[in-house]
Amino acid sequence: MGVMRVKLGELAPVGVGPKGNRMIRNVLSIELKSEKLNATLANVGAADWLNVNDDVSALDVRLTLKTDDGEFIHVEYQGRSDPTTGLIATAPTFQTGSEKYKWLNKVQAVAAGNVNVTTGDLVYHLYEVKVTI
Repeated sequence: MGVMRVKLGELAPVGVGPKGNRMIRNVLSIELKSEKLNATLANVGAADWLNVNDDVSALDVRLTLKTDDGEFIHVEYQGRSDPTTGLIATAPTFQTGSEKYKWLNKVQAVAAGNVNVTTGDLVYHLYEVKVTI
């Protein structure tokens, strides 16, 4: 489906609570490039909520993209990351009212990524899952 480059902000360690060791990291910028769409982060807020334990982090991410032709696409995904290697696997879904991009409403994607936790640079490779009989 394309490549998504993300710049993450400062990590806010919330601490251990009823859902585990919670950390939040703002999403500062996104650039999604593909054959079917090009988009950047819409200025409406985005964050990565993490539950971290020793060898795995559970991701919960919500963001909104704005396409180069002015359409909005809400994206959310959960996944797992390995804090020692920076490797990430996620399963994004999309929501839009745009006629041009309504095909995204039916897409279940998977993404493989790698994050540099020091710089906050994250690159995902997105793939559409196609189920056949």
